[in-house]
Amino acid sequence: MRLSQTSATTNSETVTLRSPRISDGAAMHRLAEATGVLDANTLYAYVLWCHDFAATSVVAEVDGEFAGFVTGYRKPDDPSILMVWQVAVDERFRGRGIGARMLHGLLDAVADSGCRALHTTISPDNDASQRLFASVAQRRGLSLSRRPLFAAADLGGAHEPEDLYVLAP
Repeated sequence: MRLSQTSATTNSETVTLRSPRISDGAAMHRLAEATGVLDANTLYAYVLWCHDFAATSVVAEVDGEFAGFVTGYRKPDDPSILMVWQVAVDERFRGRGIGARMLHGLLDAVADSGCRALHTTISPDNDASQRLFASVAQRRGLSLSRRPLFAAADLGGAHEPEDLYVLAP
């Protein structure tokens, strides 16, 4: 199931959420690199993501301009879990709730197909992502738990460890 295009106008701007298209891959790659905090994948990986995982990912546009994305996939061993890999919002559009809108829109879109929980990984020093997912859990009435998942050594030693965050009923 692909995310139906949804738009909302607030503060005289229109925010549109939709499933990514192959043509969005380059913008996703540029934005991931521009954040300075995300592990940027290859351009090919983003294009492939738009092709293979469009139903579990979302793009946001503000007044027709690319503003952000969420990449996710359903876990093969438990399709009731949406694994969110990356959330990115262009710095020009931060502070407007776009990250939360994308996550809520995506969770709404996958709920009809039996997806009930969200997993993501966040490094211990990423307060903004921790707050984002805590706010999504609270607004949706989901419990939020955290546990260590990958140690820095698992990720080559130059990367922060990653904790697993679980948002579930």
